[in-house]
Amino acid sequence: MNFDYKRLVKFEHNVGEQDKKIRMGVGAAMILVSLFLANILLLLVGLILVTTSYIGWCPAYSGFDKNTCCKDDENSNQNLSEK
Repeated sequence: MNFDYKRLVKFEHNVGEQDKKIRMGVGAAMILVSLFLANILLLLVGLILVTTSYIGWCPAYSGFDKNTCCKDDENSNQNLSEK
């Protein structure tokens, strides 16, 4: 699996609903723990996870061409727009 820098320029949603929930939960937990431990690294990682969950786009997923969004929903939306 190669990392492609050209894919980082494209902003395409690549984080699915289940992945969003996991990222939001883990990110919020990391932020809370970082407040008690005064750990900046945990705070930054938690903020990144919460942000990527909120916007639905992960730059690392783009670079590795990974997508956790449901592709069946995209196909059904395209079929509806064609009719």
